[in-house]
Amino acid sequence: MKQTRRQFINTATAASAGLLLTSMDSPIQVVPKAGFNLKIYATKWGFNGSMDAFCKQAKKEGYDGIEDWFPNNKADEEVLYEALDKYDLRFGALTGSGGNTFKAHQESYAKNLLKVIAKKPDFINCHAGKDFFSFKESKQLIEFAIKESKASGIPVYQETHRGRMLFAPHICEHFIDELSELKLTLDISHWCVVAESLLDNQKEAVAKALNRTAHIHSRIGHEEGPQVPEPRAPEWQSAVNAHFSWWDKIVNSKKEAGKPLTMTTEFGPENYMWTMPYTKQPLADQWAINVHMMQEWRKRYL
Repeated sequence: MKQTRRQFINTATAASAGLLLTSMDSPIQVVPKAGFNLKIYATKWGFNGSMDAFCKQAKKEGYDGIEDWFPNNKADEEVLYEALDKYDLRFGALTGSGGNTFKAHQESYAKNLLKVIAKKPDFINCHAGKDFFSFKESKQLIEFAIKESKASGIPVYQETHRGRMLFAPHICEHFIDELSELKLTLDISHWCVVAESLLDNQKEAVAKALNRTAHIHSRIGHEEGPQVPEPRAPEWQSAVNAHFSWWDKIVNSKKEAGKPLTMTTEFGPENYMWTMPYTKQPLADQWAINVHMMQEWRKRYL
């Protein structure tokens, strides 16, 4: 019987999922000390429905909370908190800086960060600065975030994101060495693209970043892009294994230290998601992949 393209993809995905998961090494089991917990958040990136529909779906799938950009107006803010309360979900906020100059970034970051801190989310994940700012300039932004985090008690993390301050492991290493209180959102998929490798030749810098990680975006990148099209497909096993080996180290260190960890499943829509030419139809289901990542994390680490 002839299969449709969608049937073929679904059949191949289901068949390859078992291959991949049974061949991936399990982490060394660490008995967690008191204080360790793992909370997993859903990304609203790519979800086209309302905030209420998104939160309803996230709760149904078993997420602990959501991560999203903090609203820029009062009406959307009220909608957000109404949905969070209705579905009993936690909230991690995204914020950042923008503009054409360092001064513009500095001013917008201060305004945005202080606004979100006042709302007391679980944590704040920052897209701050630009990759072409000087070390001195970027350091000012990070020091401001550290100061305000300490004053408020709200965790503030800097994401390892292309185009931002911490866009590559060798760059991030300088900030880690200089700033003992810098905490990271590790989205290491970006570094794989920047370095065009799975970072085997930058192990020292990566190890330092793993030790500073407090929040993770569990997207899987590869040498030529920030997102594999389908992590359950066997052709991407080396990239999947590399990412889980980094995450294993972080989770085990948190368990040994009795410290909490948060994670957001952050496979994204097009153009992160691969699509068919001309039609732009996605080659896989973004929501299903993120749910798969959430379930794998729960099985592996909890």
